[in-house]
Amino acid sequence: MIAPQLSDALGRWLDHQRALKGAADNTLIAYQRDVLGFLAFMAGHQGGTGGIAMLSALGVSDMRAWMAHERGRGVSARSRARSLSAVKGFIRWLAEREGFDPTAVLSTRAPKVPRKLPRPLAEDAAATLIDTVDLQARDPWIAARDTAVVTLLYGCGLRISEALSLTGADLPLGDSLRITGKGGKQRLVPVIPAARDAVAAYAALRPTGAGPTDPLFIGARGGPLSPRIIQKVMQQARMQLGLPATATPHALRHSFATHLLAAGGDLRAIQELLGHASLSTTQGYTAVDTARLLEVYQRAHPRAG
Repeated sequence: MIAPQLSDALGRWLDHQRALKGAADNTLIAYQRDVLGFLAFMAGHQGGTGGIAMLSALGVSDMRAWMAHERGRGVSARSRARSLSAVKGFIRWLAEREGFDPTAVLSTRAPKVPRKLPRPLAEDAAATLIDTVDLQARDPWIAARDTAVVTLLYGCGLRISEALSLTGADLPLGDSLRITGKGGKQRLVPVIPAARDAVAAYAALRPTGAGPTDPLFIGARGGPLSPRIIQKVMQQARMQLGLPATATPHALRHSFATHLLAAGGDLRAIQELLGHASLSTTQGYTAVDTARLLEVYQRAHPRAG
């Protein structure tokens, strides 16, 4: 059992995250789950429901016990780090209002998360994959739809959710798109001619008109297109081409970033195009190209020889 005063405090903290920080609903659900799990563990660990007094008395050993418990449950390092971040945010907020010292919680070190480098496609493989996607469907409008979606992923660096959130109001595509990404953040993305042409070809074949609020990309039965359909089409295409399982829709976004960097793109400009809040995230997308950058450095830097 969790003390009512803590349940009430958690609700107020979540409201604060929504109102002042613009946290998305999915983020708030994850925060709530993580903090509730922490509070439930501490109530059992301390031998009662506890309350704010229990949280104010937490020590380093209590935090280590919780982290060890989560690890013992098989929770991944990435998920444990996310949970700890949510807990720290809640405890920091609560401590400011209740006047206790949160040092033991805030000083808890997050587990090291293994860094997974993205696996972008080579430029010729990305182009061939898009061409092969066009061959997967018998119905011309569905083939055009799938081609338009994957062209947006690679040509504009969109997340699949962003591409599928486009509506009839976005037609016809201009030189740029205003995209609403994670956390409701908006960004302007240039639209290359290939993406504009692919979407126009699909729109001309679409069996029904697209009103301003209608989803641009629809399924065979007329409802919003499911991301799973694009994932399946990509899977079929990559199997035909003998490409690895890492050739996913999201890999096209990785490829967009890496190929821009390879062509001399500025890392911060690529960060803006991708809609990343942190430059380190963008660096993760493009880290696979480090060998090429070192090669260019060795060849071009006057003191590298």
